[in-house]
Amino acid sequence: MGIALTPEQVALADSVRQFAAHRAETSQTRKEFAELAVGRRPGVWDALRKQGYLGIHLPEAVGGDGGGVVELAVLLEEAGRALLPGPLLTTVLTSLAVSRYAPAALAATMLPRFVEGATAGCATTSAGVRARRVEGGWQVSGTSAPVLGACGGDFLLLGAESPERTVWFVVPADGLGVARAEGVDLTRDVGTVTLRRLVVPDDDVLPVDGDRLRCLMAVLFAAEAVGVAGWCQQAGLDYVKVREQFGRPVGSFQAIKHKCARLFSQVQLMTAAAWDAAGAVDQNDDQAAYAAAAAAVSCLSGAADLGLETVTLFGGIGYTWEHDAHLYWRRAMSLAGQLGPTHEWEERLGQLAATVTRTPHFDLGVEPEGLRPWLADELGRVTAAPASDRRTMLADAGLVAPHYPKPYGLGADAVAQVIVQQEFRRVGLPQPSMTIGEWVLPTILAHGTDAQRERFARPSLVGEIVWCQLFSEPGAGSDLASLRTRAERTEDGWLLTGQKVWTSSAQEADWAICLARTDPDVPKHKGISYFLVDMRSAGVDVRPLREANGGYLFNEVFLDNVFVPADLMVGQPGEGWRLARTTLGNERVSIGSGMGGPRDVPARLARQLDVTGPAVTRDVGALTAQLNAFDALVRRNLLRQLSGLHPGAEASILKVVSAQLTADVRRAALGWAGPAGGVVGAGEGGPAQALLSVPPTLIGGGTAEIQLNVIAEQVLGLPRG
Repeated sequence: MGIALTPEQVALADSVRQFAAHRAETSQTRKEFAELAVGRRPGVWDALRKQGYLGIHLPEAVGGDGGGVVELAVLLEEAGRALLPGPLLTTVLTSLAVSRYAPAALAATMLPRFVEGATAGCATTSAGVRARRVEGGWQVSGTSAPVLGACGGDFLLLGAESPERTVWFVVPADGLGVARAEGVDLTRDVGTVTLRRLVVPDDDVLPVDGDRLRCLMAVLFAAEAVGVAGWCQQAGLDYVKVREQFGRPVGSFQAIKHKCARLFSQVQLMTAAAWDAAGAVDQNDDQAAYAAAAAAVSCLSGAADLGLETVTLFGGIGYTWEHDAHLYWRRAMSLAGQLGPTHEWEERLGQLAATVTRTPHFDLGVEPEGLRPWLADELGRVTAAPASDRRTMLADAGLVAPHYPKPYGLGADAVAQVIVQQEFRRVGLPQPSMTIGEWVLPTILAHGTDAQRERFARPSLVGEIVWCQLFSEPGAGSDLASLRTRAERTEDGWLLTGQKVWTSSAQEADWAICLARTDPDVPKHKGISYFLVDMRSAGVDVRPLREANGGYLFNEVFLDNVFVPADLMVGQPGEGWRLARTTLGNERVSIGSGMGGPRDVPARLARQLDVTGPAVTRDVGALTAQLNAFDALVRRNLLRQLSGLHPGAEASILKVVSAQLTADVRRAALGWAGPAGGVVGAGEGGPAQALLSVPPTLIGGGTAEIQLNVIAEQVLGLPRG
């Protein structure tokens, strides 16, 4: 799943991928290493021009295609995936900067040249070059840091430091002192540029803040890094599917499966971060800077790390010169080095997160006519009512669970659900939750009888019924189908006997959904049935379990000949496993994308603890980058649904990512607290209490290890062990 989301973007990605497969095989690139190193154009360059890729982001008035930054990011991602040689990245980066920031006369002169095939080198820092104001321009002197594309560029985008500001300018490369360096990326040239009192006219200077230009660089570098990482992840996956050891594919070994699943998850997060950053370029400066810094943190060093992981996944063969893995690793290292170090981006993002909240633009397309005005009226009426009446009013309006079919909800599709959420936030009214009922009612509505729907739906929606879930047992947690609780038929119902454990809120629940074995003589998945149990029934014994944090969320529940009337079985005998999958599916989606998702905002926690300093700021930036990527992943998944597509692979990793992110944030907060972290504070208990409360998030809905197996086997197609 790449950056492309819309049909047009997907078509573009497919086009570039097919082009690269036919015109830029790595075997041909290897033959050009010597020429590429000195700045000669790769053999594929003219074909890139003819395809219109060099001007995909430039205005139609200068011969371009008029595309946006997201389309350019799609192009660069596929260029990274194919390891396209030459100065494509630095050329389109320079032309994008000229089109957005250069004086009109300079843009009108230069942009057609880029469409026609001119190349550019681009510095990513002004280090080493000084600027002094002179009449009509700037005098620049010094030797630059290594510049990608410097040896073969027709133009160079360079920066210089002056006492007033950083000066960025574009000049022809002819006559400049360029010294070739040996680049880590064998597919591109790199060199230093020495300037001796060169006078740059004001007309050649880009009137742009250096931070803003660096953010634009981060967006495009991140996009290419995602393509590099995507190739690495897929190449390693393909290899472990066929490489055999001990008589079976190494991909069947759990350690390898988990590694592949984690690498896949990492690439999905990187992709989401790069997509978010590309889409934020046209937002205000703070939003663009926030998203760009988050992408730099997530993607640049992440791609280099993934390159190393891929080399080791291949084993010894991956470390040979003849294998392509090191070429991708080299490019990732080059990208990270040009824009690094990572801690500077973390610190920048940490500073932004202290004052800026990421508010991405969310295009819903065509909205249902009249929905927003109706919601405004309904929510206004609810807000004006006494608090004790609001839940019932929302249930009557179908707004407790708007995605449920009428009369229980609105039958809201994905677009309508987003609008409902936005309107709740606009009026400052929390959306009500049925907690575990959120997972229960979809099963009853889909598979229950009319009498069951009538009995349980509305009371649950208005909050009269609190639910718990009697699924897990001491010997049947992740392997739920091994449960031993039995149900024996009586004349008018069933008698349930067994022990359940890890039952959240059982001590408060009115009703429970319960899985019990009704037929012990068939395979374990087939003999299970699904019951609705009154928690006040005779024989139900709830024993709270005190947790490490001192609380009592979990419980043991003992069932001793608990009578369940026949009309409280959902579905038919033996259908329980199929019905449970509906429940568990809703549980995992809820945990990953909403109710159980990461809520601890790192910057807010730092303020609450009143901690400051560079180390804290960097920690906040690193964690904020993860949180931003997660949020972008959720939005991408939703946008797929808005487009009528099935949720992509993003949906499979939300649970794993959200749980780990929650743990990472709380672990960091404990470290920030210092000695105070060893004290249980008042109120919510402080950072130690928060970290002690993490295990339910890591375990609930299936442990991370189980989820990684699901990703490896069901998404990536690796064999079972």
